[in-house]
Amino acid sequence: MTASPPRNGHALLDFNSPLSDAKSYELIAGLGDLRDKTVVDYGCGWAELLLRAVEHEPGATGVGVDGDDYAIARGTANARARGIADRVRLELGDVTTWDGPVADVAISIGASHAWGDARAVLEAMRTRIRPGGRLLLGDGYWEREPSDTIREMFRGDALGTFEDLVDLALESGYRVLRLTTASQDEWDSFESRWCGARELWLLENPDHPEAAAVQKIVDDHRDTWIKGYRGVLGFAYLTLARR
Repeated sequence: MTASPPRNGHALLDFNSPLSDAKSYELIAGLGDLRDKTVVDYGCGWAELLLRAVEHEPGATGVGVDGDDYAIARGTANARARGIADRVRLELGDVTTWDGPVADVAISIGASHAWGDARAVLEAMRTRIRPGGRLLLGDGYWEREPSDTIREMFRGDALGTFEDLVDLALESGYRVLRLTTASQDEWDSFESRWCGARELWLLENPDHPEAAAVQKIVDDHRDTWIKGYRGVLGFAYLTLARR
């Protein structure tokens, strides 16, 4: 009996963004003292960063929301396996309309497309974070001018430069506590592992009726990455304080 095609390419990924283990803990440390704090992750996926933040501080509680039921199930299972299910709640929902708790710390990484752009997510988070609270924002930016095809693929003109993103955070009523960007190694690891889950499935299921379709997905993705946005699309992590 052959296995079904992978539902997504996330099986080999720790995070659904270009982020290393070492940098994930730097980001968590930059959020400050999390004792007795509520950390809310909008667009949490399988919530790996949220789970690590809660593990890092036994007094913290975490809440996450995402529209992907598969990711929510994976994150919930991970929370149980790591013994923190009593302090983490993950919910299936629309991040833009979900009525969650006011956060001491909010996380929104790679989720600004749900609101439309970074300006919209920054405005939305201001109503969801306590005054003086923290926001960890992860979003894309252009390192170099993209081709028309790549620009259209990544939300047209919704992205600007790194400088534009920092200025936007300041204009939106935040102070900037820390800035970092994904390295090329982090990007290459992320994209390779995204493709790798499908490649392993293809090796194990070469005669599957859907093998050709899966191969096209992974080949198209790799070509677009290597020949299109590698070194063009950047990803920034901004640790912000709400004024």
